[in-house]
Amino acid sequence: MREQFDKLIQTVTRQIADRPLDDTLQEWLNVSYGADSDWYRDIAAACIQGVQDGWMCKYEADGVKYGRVTKPSDTNHGFSVDVVNMQDMRGPHHRHPNGEIDLIMPITPGAQFDGSDAGWKVYGPDSAHYPTVRKGAAHVLYLLPEGKIEFTAQ
Repeated sequence: MREQFDKLIQTVTRQIADRPLDDTLQEWLNVSYGADSDWYRDIAAACIQGVQDGWMCKYEADGVKYGRVTKPSDTNHGFSVDVVNMQDMRGPHHRHPNGEIDLIMPITPGAQFDGSDAGWKVYGPDSAHYPTVRKGAAHVLYLLPEGKIEFTAQ
């Protein structure tokens, strides 16, 4: 299952490695690999299985299950991969020096991440937020260029 997960991630990272993190990328991702795609169904299933198998979301703090699945590498075109599991909560404030690309995978039908439904949400460089899941539980996969994230005290 891990090998399949890595191949699915690399399918996307190879196509977005040199693209700006902006609304155009978000739209492209939702059209090409959105919630109605076979790719999305496969990655969501791989995340559910990864959590069940214990190699994904293996840490927990303040109600958030989380874990870095992959450090940034050439294989992943410079992106790290993190996955969190959240339910009806606000996570810790953080900043994205190089931006953040999020894949929202509701576990509870209708669950939202930062007000967005199933699919992709892109934050540009130097953005910051409190990651928030409402209306149930969701897995959120984070692609971070160069693995950069800064947790802030807000």
